[in-house]
Amino acid sequence: MKTAVTAIPCAPSDLAREHFAAEFSFETDCWDVHDSLEKGADFVLLDVRSPELYAKGHVPGAINLPHRKIIGSKMAQWPPETVFVTYCAGPHCNGAARGALRLAELGRPVKIMAGGITGWLDEGFVLVSGEG
Repeated sequence: MKTAVTAIPCAPSDLAREHFAAEFSFETDCWDVHDSLEKGADFVLLDVRSPELYAKGHVPGAINLPHRKIIGSKMAQWPPETVFVTYCAGPHCNGAARGALRLAELGRPVKIMAGGITGWLDEGFVLVSGEG
């Protein structure tokens, strides 16, 4: 008997390897961001939520830049090779993807922090409040 899981066969291993390897080019996770921030991040972490939500609680070291405000003139303060990591509220929110898309359209290297604020808190990490 096939279940909903096995009714569609798994991809061949070579295709699965390519698919899962490619995911790491597009996203990182809360643990890796936390570890990198503690060691001295080589990327800019962007909280793409509203300033009000950012002020209530955000990842330490994050800069607030709502996804609608990601434009060339604002990004000019960073060298073109700067890597950006975007996050939003969590898996139920697409703000991180919207921000990442805007950055990619500007030719900027970007990844999403999978899980966003929800993932950060689920891992037991703390948020800071205030303007920065």
